[in-house]
This record gives sequence, C-alpha cells and structure tokens, in this order.
Amino acid sequence: MIDEVPVTSRTRVRVWDLPTRLVHWLLVVGVALSWWTGETGRLEWHRWSGYGLLGLVTFRIYWGFFGSSTARFARFVRGPRVVLGYVRGAWQSVPGHNPLGALSVVALLALLATQIVLGLFAVDVDGIESGPLSLYVSFDAGRTAAHWHGVLFNLLLWLIALHIAAILYYGLVKKQNLAGAMLHGEREFPADMPALQHATALRLVAGIALAALLTWLTTRAFRF
Repeated sequence: MIDEVPVTSRTRVRVWDLPTRLVHWLLVVGVALSWWTGETGRLEWHRWSGYGLLGLVTFRIYWGFFGSSTARFARFVRGPRVVLGYVRGAWQSVPGHNPLGALSVVALLALLATQIVLGLFAVDVDGIESGPLSLYVSFDAGRTAAHWHGVLFNLLLWLIALHIAAILYYGLVKKQNLAGAMLHGEREFPADMPALQHATALRLVAGIALAALLTWLTTRAFRF
C-alpha cells in the first residue's frame, strides 16, 4: 500500500518501474490460473502454472535486492517500532509501500514461495501426479507436502482477500487509487520527493536469466 502526504505542492512521481508492475500482474494471473487448474483437476496445467510462478517469485526476490529503488526490500521493509509508529500516525510518507503494506508484500511472497516449494515435492495419492522434486523424498514426505500445499493455499487466498480489502479501503475511503498506480506506475507526492532510481539493464537481464535457469533446472529435477 502506498501513502499520500497532505501537502499543497504536489507532482506525479514515478513510483514503480515496469518490471515490478509486470511481475505483480503476472503473479495475479498465475495464482488465479493455479487455483483454477487445481480446483478443476487439470494437474498438468497446474504444474506449468507452478513453474511460471516459481520463475516470477524468483525474479521478484532477486529484484528486491538488486532492482530499482522502490522495489528493494531494504527501501520499504521496516522494523516493529516504525510499523507501530505508522499505526499511531507518526510516519513521513515516501514513494513506495508504507510499513503495513510492506508486511503484506513480504507475507504474500513468503507464503507463495513456500506454497511453490511444497508443490515441487508433493506426491498425489496414487503417486502418479507428483512434483518434479518428489523423487528426492519418501512417499509419506511427499504426501505431507501435498497436504500442506493445500492448507497453505487456503491461507494464501485469505491473505490475498485481505490485500484486496486494503486496496478497496484506500480507494473508497482514502481516495487513493493503488491499483491504478500499479498499472501506470505513478502517484502524486510532494514536489521535492526523489524520483525512482532505475536498475541497470544488465541487472534486469541477470534477474531474468537467473529466474529462467532455476525454473528450467527445476522442471528437469536438477538432472542432466
């Protein structure tokens, strides 16, 4: 979630770069596709949607350390004291996520990453439809991974619902169009706010290559 400062002199500030916005919306599509394929029993499609999410999450984690300024975890993840101060109203807004929004982003990424890993080791009840890494664990361990894969997905859905509720609250009550900002990347902020610092093209290519390589190795169960 992104804050707004009640000042008179304001200008439109580029808050999110294209890679961050693109990954965000591809994650939305990927999670929806994984839910649909899982619910309808299209397990082969479910497997490939999981691979897609693996690549996206890998890139987003990488981008959180080496990407553009507002995408970096060090820029928006705060400690408990700052979060408490934000709740009490003691927070000077900057372009990017506010402390509570940052917790939501980290929680969603962590839960989604855990969900993906569990799916990679999961074993179906008949042992036929299994994750690519299930060969490295016992049948019982694979069944346990499958169980928690289902349980955590329900938890993920609740967290997504809370995330959407927060966006609606900001839009309807605070009149801040957060979804629009994630589409075009801009928000109104004080005129003296620093502009978005883009990462180099080399870092972008490196992140894409890393995500693609890890996903490819996973589809092959790291066997050559």
